[in-house]
Amino acid sequence: MAGQFAQRFNLLAENIERIIRGKREAVELALICLFSEGHLLIEDVPGTGKTTLARAIAASVEATWRRIQFTPDLLPSDITGVSIFNQASRTFEFHQGPVFANIVLGDEINRASPKTQSALLEVMEERRVTVDSEPHPVPRPFLVVATQNPVDMDGTYPLPEAQLDRFLMRISVGYPDPAAEVQMLKGMPTGPQVERLPVVARASDVAGMIDFATRIHVADPIYDYVVGVVAATRTSPEIRLGASPRASLALLRAARVRAAAAGRHYVVPEDVKALAAPVLAHRLVLTPEAELRERTAGALVGEILAGTPVPQALAGV
Repeated sequence: MAGQFAQRFNLLAENIERIIRGKREAVELALICLFSEGHLLIEDVPGTGKTTLARAIAASVEATWRRIQFTPDLLPSDITGVSIFNQASRTFEFHQGPVFANIVLGDEINRASPKTQSALLEVMEERRVTVDSEPHPVPRPFLVVATQNPVDMDGTYPLPEAQLDRFLMRISVGYPDPAAEVQMLKGMPTGPQVERLPVVARASDVAGMIDFATRIHVADPIYDYVVGVVAATRTSPEIRLGASPRASLALLRAARVRAAAAGRHYVVPEDVKALAAPVLAHRLVLTPEAELRERTAGALVGEILAGTPVPQALAGV
């Protein structure tokens, strides 16, 4: 079964790579997020394919998807939906917002006000929306892919720590290498387009893969290793706010998916190491002294990994 998981995972990755060229790692991380039932924050400069990556994932899966363009005047009800009084039936009827989809693309999420950003807190954690005391579940699978631009800060509202903690990963796409960019130029304007991508998986297939990943074996030393890495972020003198227990759960879920994508029925330390930075770095708040020294959360995670003993019995598995 792990072999079938790996085949379908690779099929999805290759399909997305028809649009996002030369960015296999970013594509695989995005898919790991999908099969971990997590959410993805893509932070990068304009024009590097943030939105295209999200659209390519949605186009590759036969599932519902919606796009929300975040703007300063966007209201919470524009995302979640609203109850409207029906004069014929004399009752209030709930009209679903765009968040009721399998894949939700939140474009430039940091351009909306904190009040509107907070409308996603409940649905990202509990996969439901409560309106007028009535819970409304969203479909499964459910993935929020949000993008933001880290350099254009005019008219933006930085995501608070509670919001960042809802995202399983934060990644960047980055500029393509010269060879990939040449191929992209040669393919314009008749090259592959997101709208023409073939569907290679159904929503039910994704749900089945999610369920399978939860059954990937995790040995006791791996549990200790995950906790050791996360706990070290809470005691580092350069980190003011370390990773929460939600981060431990996220790292373990992602490691299980990475193991299944490699065709394995078990997690190895390398799975944890490869995912630690994308899963943990955006959850950390550095001390002012560390920021003055231009230290980065990613570099600190790397140092924590180097200083945390690896389970020797599993290191070579």
